[in-house]
Amino acid sequence: MFKETRIPAQKVVGGILFPTIVSPDPAIQIDFRRFVDEVRNHRPRLENLLHSSGAVLLRGFPVKTAADFNAAVEAFGYEEFPYVGGAAPRTNVVGRVYTANESPPDQKIPFHHEMAQVPEYPSKLFFYCDVEPRTGGETPIVLSHYVYQRMKEKHPEFVEKLEKHGLIYTRVLGTGDDPSSPIGRGWHSTFLTKDKNTAEERATRLGMKLEWMEDGVKTIMGPIPAVKSDATRGRKIWFNSMVAAYTGWKDTRNDPVKAVTFGDGTPLPADIIYDCLGILEDESVAIPWKQGDILLVDNLAVLHSRRSFEPPRRILASLCELKLQKCFIPSTAIKPGVSIFDTTRKPDSNPIRNFRV
Repeated sequence: MFKETRIPAQKVVGGILFPTIVSPDPAIQIDFRRFVDEVRNHRPRLENLLHSSGAVLLRGFPVKTAADFNAAVEAFGYEEFPYVGGAAPRTNVVGRVYTANESPPDQKIPFHHEMAQVPEYPSKLFFYCDVEPRTGGETPIVLSHYVYQRMKEKHPEFVEKLEKHGLIYTRVLGTGDDPSSPIGRGWHSTFLTKDKNTAEERATRLGMKLEWMEDGVKTIMGPIPAVKSDATRGRKIWFNSMVAAYTGWKDTRNDPVKAVTFGDGTPLPADIIYDCLGILEDESVAIPWKQGDILLVDNLAVLHSRRSFEPPRRILASLCELKLQKCFIPSTAIKPGVSIFDTTRKPDSNPIRNFRV
């Protein structure tokens, strides 16, 4: 059923093809129901491929609709990660499936680990091509540990300071969502409330500071680590949104240069940020989308981005399996065990769900 194939755009990194491409065996007749059953039956093998490569592209399978994609994600059996607290504007399509970032097609979305700028993030990402772009619109991916290695070799003092101090992320949120911005999620949907006091309480439990403005709120997150250890693979990873924030967090409310600093408050050197952007671009793989493609990404192993495109293009996403990272400055307001944004958990005596640590 699942046959590993090769295409010219793949790269060999450390002796491993990146990403892994899996397609149906042409000798086997397959319909969607059988595909879903085989995903369940062969999940360990698919997970092994994901662990070794960091990303797996399922191409050529009979996945035709958003509902099909939702069923395929469900077949993997991962816990859903509700998309709340992130910066990007998204719309729920069906089940656990959302639109990918809805920012305008002429805008690039820089490389990042999904939600690396907050303490709660998903460990696995699914992307699905519902409608192929006319041109462009690829989702480039790059191995995070390789970026760390390149940066450590080229800018050792910068990386040392980054590992010591981490990063502070600053973003100004409007009241409602702004679909014209790649970071246009408003504070109402970010904190799941229209009440400022409730937003303050939830932000505090995230370790986030709020500064209210006339037409929105400034959020300050961190210091938070920019380099993590991937314990399952025994290597360090470039787990941050530094380049994305510095080069891409731009709209009518936000200046990207002010969006991210070292954890001690000192500014980041522009030349090194753009050198890192060059490394990300050079080492990335960008495979043109085909309708029905499903890309499974290990969010601890791989950064992703989005190229500009000529419409139409519709890429859907599903986020899975909550993971946690500790801030450098612990908050006494954080209560262990429950997530502030976990909508599947029954509320306890406290009406505000707490941040899980």
